[in-house]
Amino acid sequence: MVKFNTEKGLVQISGDVFTTLTGAAATKCFGVRGMAMRSVTDGLVHLLKREVMGKGVRITYIDDDTICIELHIIVKTGINIPVVCKSIMEEVTYMVTRDTGVKVKSVDIYVDSVMPD
Repeated sequence: MVKFNTEKGLVQISGDVFTTLTGAAATKCFGVRGMAMRSVTDGLVHLLKREVMGKGVRITYIDDDTICIELHIIVKTGINIPVVCKSIMEEVTYMVTRDTGVKVKSVDIYVDSVMPD
């Protein structure tokens, strides 16, 4: 949870806010099939439904009131993965900073699988 003081009082933003914003921003980018999660039992990568896409996101809070974001995604076949990842990094950083006011220190993207459309 990120906490910061304003002239009107204390603001607390839960991790769920960041995971929801991040998942929504990432899945809107061209070439992204969806968020991914690796199963503990069988080790396979699963495409997450929209309701639980936050499970493909990990937020780390830094002492200087910034956050680091880790995304696990599945991309569509036939796309340029570095270009898509750069687009996701920019979009996620912009959306999270715009909507929460919290600075994003880094966005790390893990492409767990490639799937046809």
